[in-house]
Amino acid sequence: MRTGLLAFATIYLTTALASTAAVAASEVHEFKMANGMKVLVKEDHRAPIVVSQVWYKVGSSYEYSGITGVSHVLEHMMFKGTNKHPAGEFSRIIAENGGRENAFTGKDFTAYFQQLEKSRLQVSFEMEADRMRNLLLPEEEFKKELAVVMEERRMRTEDKASALTTEQFFATAYTNHPYHQPIIGWMNDLENLQVADLRSWYEKFYAPNNATLVVVGDVKAQEVFELAKIYFADLKPSDIASTKPRLDAKQKGERRINVKAPARIPYIVMGYKVPSYKTAKEEWEPYALDVLAYVLSGGSSSRFPKSLVRKQQIAVSADTGYGLFSRLDEMFLIDGTPAKGYSVKQLEKAINKELEKVKKELVSEQELERIKAQAVAEKVYEKDSVFYQAMQIGMLETVGLDWRLNDEYTKRIREVTAEQIQAVAKKYLVKDTLTVAVLDPQPLTAKKRQPTAAVRH
Repeated sequence: MRTGLLAFATIYLTTALASTAAVAASEVHEFKMANGMKVLVKEDHRAPIVVSQVWYKVGSSYEYSGITGVSHVLEHMMFKGTNKHPAGEFSRIIAENGGRENAFTGKDFTAYFQQLEKSRLQVSFEMEADRMRNLLLPEEEFKKELAVVMEERRMRTEDKASALTTEQFFATAYTNHPYHQPIIGWMNDLENLQVADLRSWYEKFYAPNNATLVVVGDVKAQEVFELAKIYFADLKPSDIASTKPRLDAKQKGERRINVKAPARIPYIVMGYKVPSYKTAKEEWEPYALDVLAYVLSGGSSSRFPKSLVRKQQIAVSADTGYGLFSRLDEMFLIDGTPAKGYSVKQLEKAINKELEKVKKELVSEQELERIKAQAVAEKVYEKDSVFYQAMQIGMLETVGLDWRLNDEYTKRIREVTAEQIQAVAKKYLVKDTLTVAVLDPQPLTAKKRQPTAAVRH
């Protein structure tokens, strides 16, 4: 039966890869303006649409104590107007041109995007160039938007027990590492944030020499660059000092915390400190860690759902996570919720048994081939979306990696061996770098909070 499934997966991949061959082979054209702004364009002529994204090299990992959340609040304020385009105008104009737009803040970047019919690209460029250097940051708009962000924090973190546990997990796992603080910021910092903090942050990081423009869609690369020069070339660069290295203090033993919060069921987050592609000394290790994550919870037939959820029925869910392409060292994450009648302690014990199996026994050839087929299939699916093609290019460029790594991913994954998976499991999944956070459910006595302001995201 398993051989038949593998054969089916192979046939599917061959077909899928053939159907997206033109997209995969499409070259990314790279340009750079005199003011330091980089422009990356990928032609995809399957539909008459275009995605435009502006990525800034700044996110929560650039922040420091006292102003955490400033990157995210500034992202909200980028929609609050310039002299040329007052508050609300940006979104209205994009909608009138039949497009959609939004923004997102991460640990290592802040990005803004629009998806439009291809002939409307200049609409996006004109407004992005305007707010890159001419944002007004009015005090009244700042106060309103800060209230929105604080409400977002309450709804998505403080009133959500699993998210609160995860936030406390990272705060415990990292001491002085930039990933210690949450992207949305600590509430006390938000309460004391001033519009002057945003202005300083904006003037420092929102500049053409700290930005990358990524365009993917039914366009011609040279024409896009010429259009970009019209709107962005005259913007003045900033003097952006390089960030100081903030390496985390070496962990010298397992760390554990209990988080008490109103909840119906318990929850556990476990994490081991591991390198990302950018920080790894051996290039193959991050790819082996990525495949290891797939082995454990890459789908319904992977080990955690197969053993812990269906066979033992000890877990409602059990998943893994790993950020292969991060700017700094990463975490190999495992989280789960025990099934009714089982404790977090029993679930953790069962998870550890699965981890020990990976360390002691090589992954079989059939299982490894199935996992690789799934990983490659997911990458093929991503290429069907012009938005995610742009996302991958922009993210790699912004964290300081070569965007070509995206095209190498499937090749690198196929090269991972069972011995390499076992090697990274033995090397990195060790107690001395382990942090565990457990949610201790408290009675649900308070009424559910009702939002007092609209949350943008």
